[in-house]
Amino acid sequence: MTLMENIQYYFPEFILSLKQTGTMMGISMTACLLFGLPLGVALFLSNPNIKGSQPVSYWALNFLITLVRSFPFLLFVITLIPVTRFIIGRAFGPVPASLPLSIVAVAIFARLVEQVLLDVPEEIRLLADSLGTSKWQYIWHFLLVEARSGIVLAYTTAAVSMVSYSTVMGIVGGGGVGDFAIRYGYQSYQTGIMYFAIVVMVVFVFIIQMTGNFIARKLDKRK
Repeated sequence: MTLMENIQYYFPEFILSLKQTGTMMGISMTACLLFGLPLGVALFLSNPNIKGSQPVSYWALNFLITLVRSFPFLLFVITLIPVTRFIIGRAFGPVPASLPLSIVAVAIFARLVEQVLLDVPEEIRLLADSLGTSKWQYIWHFLLVEARSGIVLAYTTAAVSMVSYSTVMGIVGGGGVGDFAIRYGYQSYQTGIMYFAIVVMVVFVFIIQMTGNFIARKLDKRK
């Protein structure tokens, strides 16, 4: 069969793989935003360079984030199978596969948020202090507003990373476009199908990156 005939033949499976990738990305990036942003702010506020001390909380959070980020992802997914089964009730499928993806997304985004916030000028904090703002007001009305463009780019970077990580989730039955490329492309000796899936993933990543760049430019106060 020609490439187009192969694509038409496997198209229903490809659509299913897109839905599986969408499920994993949706869950993991939602968790990334809900937990990664507060964690990144907490890291920044407890950072020794900001706080002027050596808080135990910072080093505990720093250790956990570094551990998650340095753990080989494939082994991390396998190691979490008992935890996933305990929390969700099953270990295989797109939803259970989203748990390790979410944990890694939170760790990556939290570290990126901390780095973005560390680049916020010291004058912003001094201005907030001079106005007598509370810590919450400083975070919400000064810190996050000043860093919002960088935070959007950090979130975009985390999303692109999750697209890459999601391609190996077939090992726990997560499916997705990566699993489609391996199963129906590489393992079936259909290289055209594999390259088709790769092109779709590349286009997907480009769309995410360009969208993130566009939003960041719109939010950048310097322009």
